[in-house]
Amino acid sequence: MMGLYTALCANLLFPLHERLKHHDSVARRRQLEDSQWWPASRIEQQRIQRLRAFLGEIGRTVPYYRDLFAREGFDPAGIDSLAALQRLPFLTKPVIRTNVEQLKAEGHGPLSRYNTGGSSGEPLIFYIGKSRKSHDVAAKWRATRWWGVDIGDPELVVWGSPVELGAQDRIRQLRDALMRSHLLPAFEMSPANLDRFVDTIRRVRPAMLFGYPSSLSLIAEHARKKGIAMDSLGIKVAFVTSEKLYDEQRRIISETYGCPVANGYGARDAGFIAHECPSGSLHISAEDIIVETVRADGTPTAQGEAGEIVVTHMATAEFPFVRYRTGDVGVLSDAPCACGRGLPVLAEVQGRTTDFVVAQDGTIMHGLALIYTVRDLLGVERFKIVQESLDRTTVLLVPNERFDPESEARIVREFKARLGLGVEISVQCVNEIPPEKSGKYRYVTSKVDLALRREASAHA
Repeated sequence: MMGLYTALCANLLFPLHERLKHHDSVARRRQLEDSQWWPASRIEQQRIQRLRAFLGEIGRTVPYYRDLFAREGFDPAGIDSLAALQRLPFLTKPVIRTNVEQLKAEGHGPLSRYNTGGSSGEPLIFYIGKSRKSHDVAAKWRATRWWGVDIGDPELVVWGSPVELGAQDRIRQLRDALMRSHLLPAFEMSPANLDRFVDTIRRVRPAMLFGYPSSLSLIAEHARKKGIAMDSLGIKVAFVTSEKLYDEQRRIISETYGCPVANGYGARDAGFIAHECPSGSLHISAEDIIVETVRADGTPTAQGEAGEIVVTHMATAEFPFVRYRTGDVGVLSDAPCACGRGLPVLAEVQGRTTDFVVAQDGTIMHGLALIYTVRDLLGVERFKIVQESLDRTTVLLVPNERFDPESEARIVREFKARLGLGVEISVQCVNEIPPEKSGKYRYVTSKVDLALRREASAHA
């Protein structure tokens, strides 16, 4: 049952805040909470109509797409299925960088400038309008309510994006205080700060946690090592996003905080794409978002086949994202969810393409093939695996007093068995492994260019 203060925030203060910002997120959330229960066939028809209108609008107002549609002979009025999108080329980061001004709609409203963290290369600069912001707020709001959490319930956010952490002006601080939202910086994971984070969670007693799975699991592991109980604080759910959620992380987070873990999938550029419901399905925010999965050659995958996730966001008419290649790998499913929602399902998000490594013979494998070897070693506090090239991989370890130096030989032996006997494996013991600029801690990353991986695989 919603508390009085939560009701005040959810029904008065936050809607007023959104109205002052000229966002329609409140009305949009109500629409989404209605349409989520529609049959899949009705949702499909609504998406086709919305796609036709969206493409028609950007074909009239966005110079890049006006020229593209004319060049391709593409008429949005003829859209009669979602598969018609496949007639259009992919939108990639290089294309956006080259055509930033041409991608802005003529007569657009206020646009906010954003950029990605650039963890896998050059940062991407793009723009977001009010419609897109309203969608993202409404979609996230709907998802938190699936778990009995509403705006105004105490929340604790462990985040590291420079955008969020650089925007703590007085107005934002006041808003967060009113909404009972507390922010902890994910890029400051020193032992002293971990002590402080554990104390803050115990003091705030949030209804929900929100953050990177790596950060929430690091805090959980720290509390467990200190013998500090965290499972009786009344936390209803831990929302995790922005990284691949590993099974071990889900278990540690759930057991330590005494709550279920709800996985979310999205990105600053691609939007709030999908969120896990209490029945365990990762539902796509399908009213505004179309997700495709494609093979390395760009052809569509079959149901249940892994492929690169391609997103069309229909709330982005002022700076469109149409068939945007995310660099993430996932699997679509046509199986209905036990929760009864008609929203389509992402069966799995396997991670970014940089979370995959490639052996010398062209075999592409998920980084888990290497992660398991290091994670199972006694005395390893933290680690990071970096595939520098097809011929060299570096393993960074933060060991403690229980670490057996002979374990280095095991790492070399097992990595060579997977990557190739000719690969140089460099194991380095370090005092700390700094997070990325965003605050994320990634277990594995590959610097091998995706095009080279495809070439290696094709010639294997």
